[in-house]
Amino acid sequence: MQKIRALLLLATLAQICTGADWCYQSQVTCESHCKGPRKWEEESSTCGGRKQSPINIVTRKTIPDERLTPFQFSGYQQAFRSSIKNNGHSVAVNIPHMATISGGNLETTYKAVQFHLHWGRNGGPGSEHTIDGEQYPMELHIVHMKQKFSSLSEALQDPTGVAVLGFFYEVSKLPNNKYGQLIKILESVPTKNASATFSSPLSLNQLIPREQNLTGYYRYEGSLTTPGCNEAVVWTVFQDPIPLDRNQLSAFSRLKFHDGTSMVDTFRPVQPLNDRTVYRSGSAVVLASLALLLASISLTFGLSHAN
Repeated sequence: MQKIRALLLLATLAQICTGADWCYQSQVTCESHCKGPRKWEEESSTCGGRKQSPINIVTRKTIPDERLTPFQFSGYQQAFRSSIKNNGHSVAVNIPHMATISGGNLETTYKAVQFHLHWGRNGGPGSEHTIDGEQYPMELHIVHMKQKFSSLSEALQDPTGVAVLGFFYEVSKLPNNKYGQLIKILESVPTKNASATFSSPLSLNQLIPREQNLTGYYRYEGSLTTPGCNEAVVWTVFQDPIPLDRNQLSAFSRLKFHDGTSMVDTFRPVQPLNDRTVYRSGSAVVLASLALLLASISLTFGLSHAN
């Protein structure tokens, strides 16, 4: 009888600690009633699929692909007025005008829908994708869908219906003035469902590296990084990071989840690559080789001084 009671108690506790909503690992407690990344498959079976994102990109195992030519960006320089919303998991900005990408071995033209970010804690590790195991402080996702679709839900039914451009951030000594308005408006959306309109127009070009620095990137087939984890995403992860100082990065950690706790570590852990291949552009090859060369020179220089 005591064993039965103990089992019933454990079952009850398991029910108490289980919730219907998904959340990040930083939110998982018995009181939170939410499902962390390890249980996302219970929320959506696709989250247990074989083409899940994000991944760790092992540069020495990437395959060069000469078809990964520079992108053509249209409308990225055009300023637009929009609003930002705290959706309880991140902050997202809808893109109300026609901005498109093509080239880069994409099968067609994709139009921009929205952008959002994933971050760590006060400028600590927080990107979703990692490079050779290195996790950057934050990652920007600009979400696009094929031009022929009228809604993102429709595009997600197509195995290549969505194209996401991923950009890393790095800690810099000086603030990035181009991000001044975005950082400032975070103060107006501290809690879930809070939204605010930008005081002046912004453009997508303000957010990303200069076009000449956008030729080095990685490409693979993956998924959304939140439930339902639809495996319908053509991923492009750029090599050149965006600089923000520590204060700018920390501003995101002052946002709140729906339960009032700090919105930190808003990233999904990396997923198995399985039988997928990660390709790299020609410039990515050059940049990766240059990085290795500089590391080698630095090591040699250090050893010579040690002797």
